[in-house]
Amino acid sequence: MHVAYLVITILFALFAVVSGILKIRRHPLQVRVIHETVGIPLKYLPLLAACLFAGAAGLVLGIWWPPLGIAAGIGLALYFVGAVVAHLRVGDIKGVGPAAFWMVLAAGALALRILSHQPGPK
Repeated sequence: MHVAYLVITILFALFAVVSGILKIRRHPLQVRVIHETVGIPLKYLPLLAACLFAGAAGLVLGIWWPPLGIAAGIGLALYFVGAVVAHLRVGDIKGVGPAAFWMVLAAGALALRILSHQPGPK
């Protein structure tokens, strides 16, 4: 279980960092989906990137401090719940799939963090 948790956590954290960088750089695909399709103002791209960076850092640091990893997992899952809702709000059914996929992956990383954490004396 611990190996699966580490693999999912590290890969998901890398995804979050790359996604954050693309938002900071205003990658055309990010701008098209987030701004033009969903309608989020461009001024919020750095805030969305910061949320992803914080979540990625929390996931990685949560390897050593489980409460932080749990909090980061909750935050990232909620971030992607928001993405799913944003796509549904504007009727972008095509965009719901990728957002839902990342939401499920965030929930999986959270579940693995919780299941691999064994509080108490060692």
